[in-house]
Amino acid sequence: MAASLLDGAAVGAVASELLKLIIEETKKAVQFRQHLERLKSTLADVKPVVERGKALGDQLTDRPRPNVVKLVEQLNKGKKFVTECETIPKWNYIKKYKYSKRFIKLDESLRSFFQLDAQADIWCITQEIMVELKELTHRVGGLSLGERNGGGGFNNSNLCAVPGLPSLTVGLDVPLKELKIELFEEGVTVVVLSAPGGCGKTTLASRLCHDQEVRGLFKENVFFLTISSTPDLKTIVQRLYEQVTGGSPIKFQNEEDAIKQLEDKMKNKLDDMLVILDDVWSESVVDKFLFRTERYKLLVTSRMRFPSKPTHDMKMLSHEDAKKLFCHEAFSQIENQECEMIDSELVDKIVKGCKGYPLVLKVIASSLKQKKTIIWHNMERKLSNSCFNFDMNKEILNRLATSLDFEDDTVRECFLDFGSFPEDQRIPVSVLIDMWTELYELDGDDAYVNLLELHTRNLLNLVGTTGQDVSELFGYFNKQYVVQHDLLRDLAIYQGKEQKKDIKKSKRLLMERREDALPKSWHVETDESFSARLVSILTGEKFSSRWCHMQLPEAEVLILDFLETNYSLPSFMENMGKMKVLIITNNGLRHAKLCNLEALHHLSQLKRIRLEKISVPSLSDIAVSLKNLQKISLVMCKVGQALRKCSIKIPIMLPNLTELEIDYCDDLVELPLGICDAVHLEKISITNCHSLSTLPEEIGRMKELKVLRLHACTELMELPQSIGGLQKLVFLDISDCVSLKRLPREMGELKELRKLDMRRCPVKELPRLASGLQNLDTVICDEETAFLWEPLQPHLSKLKIKKINDEKSLDWLGNLK
Repeated sequence: MAASLLDGAAVGAVASELLKLIIEETKKAVQFRQHLERLKSTLADVKPVVERGKALGDQLTDRPRPNVVKLVEQLNKGKKFVTECETIPKWNYIKKYKYSKRFIKLDESLRSFFQLDAQADIWCITQEIMVELKELTHRVGGLSLGERNGGGGFNNSNLCAVPGLPSLTVGLDVPLKELKIELFEEGVTVVVLSAPGGCGKTTLASRLCHDQEVRGLFKENVFFLTISSTPDLKTIVQRLYEQVTGGSPIKFQNEEDAIKQLEDKMKNKLDDMLVILDDVWSESVVDKFLFRTERYKLLVTSRMRFPSKPTHDMKMLSHEDAKKLFCHEAFSQIENQECEMIDSELVDKIVKGCKGYPLVLKVIASSLKQKKTIIWHNMERKLSNSCFNFDMNKEILNRLATSLDFEDDTVRECFLDFGSFPEDQRIPVSVLIDMWTELYELDGDDAYVNLLELHTRNLLNLVGTTGQDVSELFGYFNKQYVVQHDLLRDLAIYQGKEQKKDIKKSKRLLMERREDALPKSWHVETDESFSARLVSILTGEKFSSRWCHMQLPEAEVLILDFLETNYSLPSFMENMGKMKVLIITNNGLRHAKLCNLEALHHLSQLKRIRLEKISVPSLSDIAVSLKNLQKISLVMCKVGQALRKCSIKIPIMLPNLTELEIDYCDDLVELPLGICDAVHLEKISITNCHSLSTLPEEIGRMKELKVLRLHACTELMELPQSIGGLQKLVFLDISDCVSLKRLPREMGELKELRKLDMRRCPVKELPRLASGLQNLDTVICDEETAFLWEPLQPHLSKLKIKKINDEKSLDWLGNLK
């Protein structure tokens, strides 16, 4: 009993101290106020129990003393947490979440220990945190534009995100009202929104999702899925299932099993739910999403008409609305006075020639922006001479084709390359730069300028960071992606076929996603060969990997995009002696294993290789015979085992390797020591690798290193002291390294350092030798960090401090796909 009373006194003393501390800190640590108030309430409940002495002793008699000791330790930790929480920046969501969990755990332990019935209250606090995290991850999903099945983005936290709206929408007010009336009529479950491609179906569907009345009814239960002409329904259903249930990924046996389990979950949902299926090509797909459940609405957009389904036919824009959209694209933000004086009658004729198609209007207008009057007249003649035919899709393509006149024909070739990628999926800009650098002998800047030209003409949309990120100055484009209307992709394919009717002489050899073998037209006699310089093969989950014998002696770029978990590299790679770029992308839900790696041994001219969502085998299996390899990119790959067992001597096996990119590889804990022997490396980018905790001390041996990116390596706690040996380093990115609190003294020895990005990096002091960074001209940081650099500006004549606010990308939360 004496021991129990002693224990009770110990608990009571620490609890009283903690209560006093919480009362003081609640006024300061605003972002944790609700958790501190909760703890205060719990401790207020505990205190009388402790003070009752004997009552407490009675409760503790049957408890072993170590439990009480452990509780005292927890209370002391609680004091430490409460003291520390005041110093946590509001932008550091990871630490905010961790500390919130700690407060909840302490509260739960107290209530469990004293047998206080507070289950419901703890559950409420947990739910509040989960809601907060859901809002954060939803923001991440919005920034990254969705996922692989047609939404857009790298951080795929919201797998069914609704697309954003363009800066201007015209002619949609009446169609929106009509669509709402039809869809929400009692007894109606599905409505098909039908119109030719490029008429604004997706925009109208998105407008419906953003409508206040619709949001008020369905709240967060609005799910947007892009289907496309070759859908992988099992994957699409799986992603919708995850969003509906809010649970972890689940493996379905097949498509039927996935749909059945989804329907079962939908039946149990009590909330109203709206699902949009965008770009559907088959009525059978619609039927699979017709669930026998109330409070469920389904909107389908399609170029087709499905007679058995209620259909809303979307009309073309009126001339007035069409002209408004055209002028917005053609005349906004222009300085050329000649453009402003374009004859109104000429504008009317061109608008009329666009036939009310929004996409055609935007593309044609963009192609005429700031152009001389003679070019406008030439466009009007082209549109008036466009032949009409009964295929509405071809008519639109013919009209869009009039905008493909470029001063530099290479820009047109770059546009035609977009037919090589899967429809309704985002395309990493870095992939395009790699391709065009080799295909057209461009440097990275020129390739990017071509991309901007296509973006300016509305032939594609660039999403992500553009023009504001210092990383772009050093050829880093991993934050940028291209999304393209499927009709513009069709245009690229259509125009590519028009160049060469004979497939064997075509510049591009493209295979749309399919489950069976290669097209029959690819099966040629042994002595025949293809002239294609770019080969793209898209396969489905059930593809047999039975490759035919093909001769591709001119191929320089190979794109392999698949859904299988075991993928065999094509045997005909052995005959691709000129190949310079290899892009292997797994679009399935799980990491894939590559087979037939021997095919890589024949690619002696390969310069760039990119693997996405691959379980990387031993690096020695990949690196064999790749003496000319210059760049390796690993994205969302499993690399831990391969790097741990890495025994290759990089200077010998890869003597020309100058660039290494590792992005979103969550099992990367440390870099192999051997990487530091690659003294010829010029760029290393290790980004969003949230398990990376340390860098090898020998990194200072990499004397040629010019760029080091460590963005969002959230567990990285320090930089090696040898970093001072990187005498050619010009750019260092430690942004969002939220565990990095100090910089090594040797960092002041980086005499060539020009750019330093340390936004959202909680460094509290600078090295004493920082004043020696005489070439440093740009530091990007938070307000809290800027004051550390301001006293150094008189000593660093080139230094400019770029302060950023807290509302920035949350990519560093991690890849949630």
